[in-house]
Amino acid sequence: MKRKQDIESVRWDLALRYRLIETVAWWEGRLTTNHLMQSFGISRQQASKDINTYINEHAPKNLEYDKHLKGYVPSKQFKPLFIDDSASAYLHLLNQNHDRAPHVDGLALAYAHTEVLQVPDRTVRPELLRPLLRACREGLRLECEYVSFSTPEAETRLIAPHTLIYTGMRWHVRAYCEKNRDYRDFVLSRFRGTPDLMADTTEHARDGDEGWNTAVQVIIAADSRLKPEQQAIIESDYGMQDGQLVIDTHGALVQYVLQRYQIDPNKVHAKATAQQIVVANLDDLKQWL
Repeated sequence: MKRKQDIESVRWDLALRYRLIETVAWWEGRLTTNHLMQSFGISRQQASKDINTYINEHAPKNLEYDKHLKGYVPSKQFKPLFIDDSASAYLHLLNQNHDRAPHVDGLALAYAHTEVLQVPDRTVRPELLRPLLRACREGLRLECEYVSFSTPEAETRLIAPHTLIYTGMRWHVRAYCEKNRDYRDFVLSRFRGTPDLMADTTEHARDGDEGWNTAVQVIIAADSRLKPEQQAIIESDYGMQDGQLVIDTHGALVQYVLQRYQIDPNKVHAKATAQQIVVANLDDLKQWL
């Protein structure tokens, strides 16, 4: 078996091709040169070379050529090196590449029977994202125009961003706000105009953000009002261990975790079958809500 450092040293473009090789072989059951040709726009000769290099240099026991299927199939000894072979990893792949993969021979079948509910497209402008990324990377301050419910008219803010955050529905940036003298979350779609990068670096970097640097566990459990057999269903749905789902996160992100699981900490649904899950350690999290 290849050592981890050997795998990590593979050139990134080849690693992408090897990931496709393993994904198609493992989940679709038949790999051909067409998969690589259509996905990466390479010649048949190059695709064949990539498959042979994968087999000879990395995984000699993973693939077998089937003359009847006219393609490579996973062997009984198949052990992926470049992908996570869990079902959830494959389903995430379907989600991430839903628009492209119907055009890839062999993956089309899966996509013909897959539908992904798209979240609203909250437009993030390139002229906003570029300076934000640079400010995060170099620890710079940023002068920007921002709107909120409390200030619907654009207001000038001086911020020091350090991390972009995706909550599942929209993008935020975690930043120190000089107006509020605290670290806050700013929704990217609420910035207006083009931010100006300041020449000086900030004194308020990520290591000063207590909410970000505090590790927190959110513990989810089935609603105790449910019948035992109903609780067992919920525990299986969420992959709970010993009746709990433990989510490791940052203190500053606790509210987003609860939103993602559709849990309102201030409201308990009258029907347990509608509530289904609760936060088992709510008292420990109140400072972050």
